Amino acid sequence: MSALALLGGDAVLTGSAPHFVWPPVDDVTRARVAAQLDTAVSVPGRSGIVAELEDALQEYFGVRHAITLSSGTAALHAVYWAARVNAGDEVIVPAWTFHATASPLFHLRAVPVLCETGPDGNIDPTRVEELITPRTRAIMVTHLWGRPAAMLALQAIAKSHELALLEDGSHAHGASHGGQKVGTFGLAGAFSLNGPKPLSGGEGGFVLTDDDDTYYRVLTFAHYNKRAESEIPKSHPLARYAVTGSGLKLRIHPLAAALALDQLGRLDGYLAGRAEVAHHLSEQFAGMPGLDVIPMPDGVIPSWYGLTITYRPEEFGGLSIERFHQALVAEGATGFDRPGSTRPMNQLPLYRQPGPLFPGHPHSHRRYADGDFPVAEHTYRHTIKLPVWHRGEDLPLAGRYVRAARKVIDHHKELL
Repeated sequence: MSALALLGGDAVLTGSAPHFVWPPVDDVTRARVAAQLDTAVSVPGRSGIVAELEDALQEYFGVRHAITLSSGTAALHAVYWAARVNAGDEVIVPAWTFHATASPLFHLRAVPVLCETGPDGNIDPTRVEELITPRTRAIMVTHLWGRPAAMLALQAIAKSHELALLEDGSHAHGASHGGQKVGTFGLAGAFSLNGPKPLSGGEGGFVLTDDDDTYYRVLTFAHYNKRAESEIPKSHPLARYAVTGSGLKLRIHPLAAALALDQLGRLDGYLAGRAEVAHHLSEQFAGMPGLDVIPMPDGVIPSWYGLTITYRPEEFGGLSIERFHQALVAEGATGFDRPGSTRPMNQLPLYRQPGPLFPGHPHSHRRYADGDFPVAEHTYRHTIKLPVWHRGEDLPLAGRYVRAARKVIDHHKELL
């Protein structure tokens, strides 16, 4: 009988799963959310728990404006609208990201232009300028898996071509590049507060900006009536639309805001713990054959939303990543995962043929197919990811995941 659990042996990890649950909720968290339940379950203006959360976000990120919304997708939609992305405009986006980074563009009848990524999954700055046309309005940057993109190079490109630089920081709350937090490099940054994100409200999102006009435009797009009337100056051209806004109501739920505010006060502690665990895991996996962990550049501090490992099948006699991953999970290491919905977007029907959902969409001059982005597609196909725990006491559990990987590697020939 093989030692591998997949072939009848004993598993490295036993007991109940999942091994990673987020966000951490304790009695203090429960009390704060319950207190909000007794205070207000609807906050139509910038007051109460919404104002507290936005004030805390402004202080944490060092920005003049933070606007909460109902989701990260809503935040991205609002950012594009606020940046004056109009019908027929093009926005350069990374080829590999979660689809919501770019899908709001279809609703604005604008065109997402996919850009090749580097092996780390982030947009490749050296490939951006070749995509710029007279139609280009903005560059949207994702910090994939919480790893900051090359923001200084992207800032320079955006400035030289007079383009809006926008950020999707949904994986990267608290991450930084050169001491500056992501989400603050460009005109605006959009963030998710969805369940597993480093900063979670269960659901929700927010926009960061230092630009007053962008702030007023986000308010007009996503809020209306009391909040827009009280915050948009009467002299601003959009003030007369305050009662209706754009017709959308995308405000955060107060209970989500209470959860997010509780978690924000703990975020730096969580990130420090994740960094400790990630350092240990990176060292261990870097010493294993057939597995690569991409090193972090100097001055880059990630949020460690996930730790990604690149699988090299040629070092295992051509053993497929699917079979290798199946063996890892059989060892009880159920946290090992393959990227799914966060994938090269040229593989998605929406980015190949948007017409059935958006008839007449001006996408005909951009057609995508398999193989168009070889780096992004190859890396996606060969990526295994792992959640990064946030406490020192989680290191023994992380160590069992390392042992599971070593065991599968040592016995990989039995899987061929």
